[in-house]
Amino acid sequence: MLRLSKVLQLIPVSKSTWWAGVRSGRFPKPVKLGPHTTCWYWQDIQPLIEKPPPRS
Repeated sequence: MLRLSKVLQLIPVSKSTWWAGVRSGRFPKPVKLGPHTTCWYWQDIQPLIEKPPPRS
């Protein structure tokens, strides 16, 4: 599981662009582990690294 800081190292977009992409469905939805802990599964992020989504 990856925290947002690591995701943004792998997918070079701003934090606001990332969250807008999550809301629009362009990026995968997170998993809440606690009230202040949000993560993404590696298997959901890996395809974005291998083949990034088209820019809008």
